[in-house]
Amino acid sequence: MTDHHQPTGAAVRRPVAVHTAARPRLSLAEHGPQHVFTSLTDNAGLIVQLARREIAARYRGSVLGVAWSFVTPMLMLAIYTFVFSVVFQTRWATPMNSRFEFALVLFAGLIVFALFSECVSRAPSLMAENPSYIKRIVFPLEALAWVSLASALFNAAVSFGILLVAYVLIAGLPPLTVLWLPVVLMPLVLMTLGLVWFLSSTGLFIRDIRQFVGIVVPVLMFASPLFYPVSALPERVRGYMQINPLAVAMEQVRDVLLFAKAPGLGVLALSLVLSMAVAWAGVVWFRVTKRGFADVV
Repeated sequence: MTDHHQPTGAAVRRPVAVHTAARPRLSLAEHGPQHVFTSLTDNAGLIVQLARREIAARYRGSVLGVAWSFVTPMLMLAIYTFVFSVVFQTRWATPMNSRFEFALVLFAGLIVFALFSECVSRAPSLMAENPSYIKRIVFPLEALAWVSLASALFNAAVSFGILLVAYVLIAGLPPLTVLWLPVVLMPLVLMTLGLVWFLSSTGLFIRDIRQFVGIVVPVLMFASPLFYPVSALPERVRGYMQINPLAVAMEQVRDVLLFAKAPGLGVLALSLVLSMAVAWAGVVWFRVTKRGFADVV
């Protein structure tokens, strides 16, 4: 007699198969460091298109349109120059030997900080702002971090161009070390990208992240050598600036743009390694957690 309570072979295997497929795989093939860059190369056309749309949307409806991206930093540089060079007559211990040096030094640091803060401040709400993309199964959500970064890089590029024009008018031709600028910015870009991936995914599940980031970003502004040189700090405190990636980026950008100093290769290499680790950890976290995005949108 056949026992009708005995499960068939297919019925026995089915739960095992489902259980195995549900486990997240963390192999290097799926989550290797190459995904930091393949998320860009595989979706380059889409990223450019969305970045253009985002930049245009920012100024849509205004009379000057995208021209505001040039007008705003020009006005800010003019204000800094007047306030710090004419009113306060503040100087920065630099080889530039110009009374306008503090405005240029401050503006260079602000460009670096703005690049970082624009991306990081927006990151916790980045996924919540784009629920339609989350519901599209085939949409590469990792690309949204690149779109946010590309928009910030556009603004930074415009500001750097204005800074160089001001430098030419004040001090003459910029030094050849300006060619190092893309290299010294690379660690900051990678670190920012990793933080955007981490914060954008975590912020979708934990909404308090937005308030936390809103507190931390202003603290980082004053904890970085934005309004003061590292040499103005007590000797026992200067060493801590080396672990502040924003401080390292500000100092190196000023060195290559304004002070004709090549970056320290040791510090630059260490920054690249650490920033790449942050970017890798960020994209792995994003790729693992994005499976639950649709459940909380």
